[in-house]
Amino acid sequence: MDPVRLIVYSDYLCPWCYVASYRLHQLQEEFGDGLELTWRSYLLRPQPEPGRDLEKFMRYTQSWMRPASELDAPAFRVWESSEGPPTHSVPAHLVAKAAARVSAEAFARMHDRLLVAYFEESRDISRLPVLKELWEELELPAEGFEVLADPEQERELVREVAEQHNEALEVSITGVPAVRVAGHDAFVTGAQPVETYRNWIGRLRDGVLDG
Repeated sequence: MDPVRLIVYSDYLCPWCYVASYRLHQLQEEFGDGLELTWRSYLLRPQPEPGRDLEKFMRYTQSWMRPASELDAPAFRVWESSEGPPTHSVPAHLVAKAAARVSAEAFARMHDRLLVAYFEESRDISRLPVLKELWEELELPAEGFEVLADPEQERELVREVAEQHNEALEVSITGVPAVRVAGHDAFVTGAQPVETYRNWIGRLRDGVLDG
């Protein structure tokens, strides 16, 4: 039986995307080769906004306790660092794409590491030094990170991120997380309960839904 292929549009600064990622990873372990997830970029903060107010941002992060209280949710922590706020979404997506060039496994590890660093460790994942630290913590090959210092290769990654964001808009996705059936325009938005995702995937596998 062919696997169910789902495309997930997500942003690393989105707390509900963290919840969706956590739940979908559970289901990936449950379904094994029967479920294939492809992560694509969506930009909630597409342009740099330097000088954002740190105290206001710290108050905002108290709202993270709402998704933290959900069933089947990862850990969250109210911001405790003097770093930040993050200026925009793009840098985290670029380092994830750079990791994907190394391998699918490297991308998966970086994807998870970015979310943990931001929502649990109060690390500003829009800063290049922080992203380099995460890369080194995962012991990924140094040359893989160096693409971010090459203007031409960086432009390629930026173009890839922008194309994925625009792809989401073209199928009427205007918020994340959003999960779409590969090859179709059908999608669901929001961090759905595990059981909702499970039923949807099961019906797709059984051919009850054609997308």
